[in-house]
Amino acid sequence: MKYVYPAILTQEDDGIIVSFPDVEGARTDGATMEEALENADDVLNLMLLTMEEKHMNIKPPTPIASLDVPKGSMVALVRADTLAYSKKVDTRAIRKSVSIPAWMDSLAREHNLNFSNVLQNAICRELNIAQ
Repeated sequence: MKYVYPAILTQEDDGIIVSFPDVEGARTDGATMEEALENADDVLNLMLLTMEEKHMNIKPPTPIASLDVPKGSMVALVRADTLAYSKKVDTRAIRKSVSIPAWMDSLAREHNLNFSNVLQNAICRELNIAQ
């Protein structure tokens, strides 16, 4: 899924604190603005992916004009793409047992097909997902 949420950035003595009013527990920081925004991208994706996996309710983003922004803080919009994030960080291989007819197995082996690769490609095509 793709999302865009407002983040509140607050300058502190030792860096920038980032919080997401609409995503409970999504907080991070950074020594510089660039680092804070990189970390904001990471924590937002992680929190939303976790919520998706647990089938939790994900609140829609609050309009920027409705946010209570502390004096001296600013708002930035942060994008999240949980599918792209998951592809990047969850590279574990999961073993699956599949059944195919014996003739198909023989033919595939004769052509040196990689069964895992064929299955991954087929699933991506079926779900219209780019690898």
